[in-house]
Amino acid sequence: MFTDNKNSKSNLNSFSQQNTIALGTTFSGDLISQGDFRIEGAVNGSLKTSGKVVIGKTGEIDGVLTCNNADIEGKFKGNLNVSDTLSLRSSAQVEGEVQIGKLSVEPGASFNANCSMKGAVKELKNEAAAVTPQNTSKTGQSA
Repeated sequence: MFTDNKNSKSNLNSFSQQNTIALGTTFSGDLISQGDFRIEGAVNGSLKTSGKVVIGKTGEIDGVLTCNNADIEGKFKGNLNVSDTLSLRSSAQVEGEVQIGKLSVEPGASFNANCSMKGAVKELKNEAAAVTPQNTSKTGQSA
């Protein structure tokens, strides 16, 4: 009974291990995974994962990155789609088209991109819709 639970946990842990593109390694092509990534080398192409991507100080991505969370210390150029939080460290250099949920930028980071925040737009539209009917009914009551 207890051994089955341990085996299940070890199977889950094998899926959540971090993938690494090491310094001195260049990957060209499309990469799809469900795990986390740490990039210290270079990636030319697309990387899609449901996990977190960390681009280290020596890491570079030129292409398309789609992930849940990203932490950038190195260089990124291309299309960046982060469904949750993008964190830019002071050494980060980002260029291109960026679509994110949340943004965190340390002083010194270079962020030269067209950026749209997915969640913020929905919240603003919902707030505007909620405010408009209230104002109309109050105006009608005052008159």
